[in-house]
Amino acid sequence: MNEWLFEHVWITYAIIYALVTYVYNKVFRVRKLPLLKDAIIYLLIGVGTFVLLIFQMFGLPIVLCLLVAVGLMLLVRVRYWVEGRERRKREANGDTKG
Repeated sequence: MNEWLFEHVWITYAIIYALVTYVYNKVFRVRKLPLLKDAIIYLLIGVGTFVLLIFQMFGLPIVLCLLVAVGLMLLVRVRYWVEGRERRKREANGDTKG
């Protein structure tokens, strides 16, 4: 997989950018920013992505680490969804234990 990512640099850059943007939006973004500040943030994410791309090209598993991070974030999101569904079901039944 690393050989393929090394051969397709721009696709690797796009993958890293998309994963970093997802992490930023789900973890660090608390409110909507003005358009110019938002553009500056995404420009800085692009510069940081270039640095991560260089690390990826030198053999560090940046893409795999970001995939693991996004996977764990999705796992936590599913867990919160299941817990919320169970809580709503208990409240609908009138059970106050929880």
